[in-house]
Amino acid sequence: MELRHSASPTIAIIGAGIGGLALAIGLIKRNVTVTIYEAAEQFSTVGAGIGLGPNSLNAMDAIDPRFRERYEKVKTQNEKPAFKHSIFDALYAEEGFGEKRGWNRGLIGAPYFTRSSAHRRDLLDVMEGFIPKGIVKFGKRVQSVEQVGNKVLIRFQDDAVETADAVVGCDGVKGITRRAVLGDIAPEEVQPTFCGMYIYRGIIPMQEAKEILGTHAGDAKFFMATGKAVVVYPISQGNEENFVFFVSNTGPWINGDAAVPCTKEEMLEDLEGFDHRLLKLLDYARPLRWPTWHHPQTSTFYNGRVCLLGDVAHACSPHQAAGAGQGLEDAAVLSHLLALVRTSDEVETAFQIYDAIRRPRAQKVVLTSAEAGLIYTWRAPGIGDDMYKIVENANKRLHWIWQHDLEADIKTAEADFYKLVRECWGSLQDDDPSTALRIMRRVGLGASGPIQCT
Repeated sequence: MELRHSASPTIAIIGAGIGGLALAIGLIKRNVTVTIYEAAEQFSTVGAGIGLGPNSLNAMDAIDPRFRERYEKVKTQNEKPAFKHSIFDALYAEEGFGEKRGWNRGLIGAPYFTRSSAHRRDLLDVMEGFIPKGIVKFGKRVQSVEQVGNKVLIRFQDDAVETADAVVGCDGVKGITRRAVLGDIAPEEVQPTFCGMYIYRGIIPMQEAKEILGTHAGDAKFFMATGKAVVVYPISQGNEENFVFFVSNTGPWINGDAAVPCTKEEMLEDLEGFDHRLLKLLDYARPLRWPTWHHPQTSTFYNGRVCLLGDVAHACSPHQAAGAGQGLEDAAVLSHLLALVRTSDEVETAFQIYDAIRRPRAQKVVLTSAEAGLIYTWRAPGIGDDMYKIVENANKRLHWIWQHDLEADIKTAEADFYKLVRECWGSLQDDDPSTALRIMRRVGLGASGPIQCT
């Protein structure tokens, strides 16, 4: 048996999006040295709306309480008191929004839920404020990630090479780190799966949204039809309205990874039968069809010293507004675990526990989000276009996401980490207790301290 001890391990994060920055915030808060490598030349300026449930806010608290405090200053709630606790109001997309059927409202929410949305740009601005200069290395597009011995080699397209004791991939749904983790274990899981729908999206000034939608602007609404739908909700502290049209496409996506240009006429054809007011929103949408992707199966979130976090681990459709929140939960658990690590040999123990705790929940979110997409486009067996069943289903399906006990997860993670480390120490002490005690005293740890042996 060999005992190895070295300086605190070096952690590299690939990607400076929401997941990567959230993990960095948590590590910096816990005095863990970290470097972020980002392909872009600066922080992203791409904007879209993001919805965050109570679990997401709890994750912010767990990462760094100041994170939530600053987010609260930029968040956007529903405008009208009647919709304060509603994630969305379910309506028909047809002309009249269902009023001819006698349908006026389909509230989805809970008394403990308060609608919370943000422009992605505003959220990233908050997060960037926690990252000291020099932590993010811009213009570093990763070409490969490879484990060599007890190090991870990161090769970049500019031919530079960096090494780290551990790498956390936060590089998005099609990130290169997914292959590094799954390529040898489950190669069929590396590429994401087309969700069976594409989207049109855009942002409209709130005043103009109110001129078009009247009283339906300012609060989150989900307008539904067979095989298609549109969700609208306020962002930018009520100054703008975000909208996303969903169009089902049952065949495979054969148009590559990026958005596909289309014409305004094609967009209108896709949305035939929609209320004329909804169609006016298309004036504010770029004529692009954005494919949606998810990871319905992921056998592991780590392989050796490379780990996945956020969309690269568990990308999901947006129909439960849970994707960003799951990335924040990931960051809360993993930053806490990595703060317990004292030698590079303990990194895999931390990744193992993170995988055991986070993967089952995150994958359930992926699968139930796909189910929600079918329900909200009237394609779910046994529910179809029955709006009463849709509302009933929606009001039951989200509580397990929103009310999850993240604090209990973190406590379990810590207990499991120390349990594995203690088992290692117990074996070593049985072999040579005097040597173990001398080493623990030298590194300033008690008998239960986090030393990993092999």
